[in-house]
Amino acid sequence: MTFKYSLRVYFEDTDAGGIVYYGNYLKFMERARSEWFLQQSIGMKSLMNDHHLVFVVSRTELNYLRSAKLEDVLEISVELTELKRVSAVFKQIVTRNGEVLCEGKTKVGCVNTETLKPSAIPPAVYQQLNQLMP
Repeated sequence: MTFKYSLRVYFEDTDAGGIVYYGNYLKFMERARSEWFLQQSIGMKSLMNDHHLVFVVSRTELNYLRSAKLEDVLEISVELTELKRVSAVFKQIVTRNGEVLCEGKTKVGCVNTETLKPSAIPPAVYQQLNQLMP
């Protein structure tokens, strides 16, 4: 199940030449993953308040293929590809009009907000995420 999130490239996202700064692709992917979680009715705020847990990025792999530019409309896809008791892996692709600009994988781990140590994903959340696996 692939989720898609659209955004426009603003001046703040670019360098002096109007090209998206490479680090901003990570921000775009983070925003898309956050929207994906909300789409699944898994809010980070409730995860923090109710369970004292957060998902933190532990690994990223990106492959930059083409440059995005000022005022481009980008589509960022999010697909859950791996799920374990304390972590999940997402495949994400950034496109412009169907052309792949950047693709990557992001691994997130579930961490207790008080101890900052890995913690199991709550059973109800895990079950919900597991149903989204391909």
